[in-house]
Amino acid sequence: MSEQIAGWIMERNLRAFLELLSRYVGYAFDDTDWDTVEDGVRDTDDEKSDGWYSYPLAGTHATLDVSLARSVGSEVMSVSVTGAETPELQLRTDTLLSACAGI
Repeated sequence: MSEQIAGWIMERNLRAFLELLSRYVGYAFDDTDWDTVEDGVRDTDDEKSDGWYSYPLAGTHATLDVSLARSVGSEVMSVSVTGAETPELQLRTDTLLSACAGI
């Protein structure tokens, strides 16, 4: 069963986070994806229920739904990922969140 994996990352790490997460599911994240996400998160606010932006990563191995929102007034991006069905993908996603929060 899929569970929600949530946390935060430094906003400067968002593209790297999405590129690596995409590799885990077999999705080729490219410049068009990045432009779409960058535009989508521009006016987000993690303190508002309708202030989040969601982007699907539909790969050959799995499909993840990544929800993103800025923590207004900081350099932090709140992240929630659903669709990680396997323990391996759950662990990779959680580890990636931790790594992108600290660098």
